[in-house]
Amino acid sequence: MFSHITVGVSDLTRASVFYDAILQPLGLRQRPVTPDGGPESRCWILPGSTLPRFYAYSPFDRKPATVGNGSMVAFLAPDAEAVRQAHAAGLAAGGADEGAPGPRPHYGDGYYGAYLRDPDGNKIHLVHRGDIV
Repeated sequence: MFSHITVGVSDLTRASVFYDAILQPLGLRQRPVTPDGGPESRCWILPGSTLPRFYAYSPFDRKPATVGNGSMVAFLAPDAEAVRQAHAAGLAAGGADEGAPGPRPHYGDGYYGAYLRDPDGNKIHLVHRGDIV
């Protein structure tokens, strides 16, 4: 359904540390941006896949990065343990807790998730959906 998702960040090095920390437990790996996005961009993808992609960019217009009110990026985890690992890694890498890992039965059977903010304030959701087969 999605080609890619991009968030704006103010410090690409700090963002890279944060997103490496939360995305590695989910199986995503950082790769070069192609076509060349230059030093102001980073990309994560599942190995062996071409899409979808997740990008962190310094804003193209050179204005400060800001978060979208009501915007959130949700990453699918292979299991509840990966949600817990990614959430803990994100906190250790400078993220802020927005909801500890745990079941979210009001979202569906087998739904397990956690919420945090990246160092720039972008809202991130980590989710394992046991209700989807």
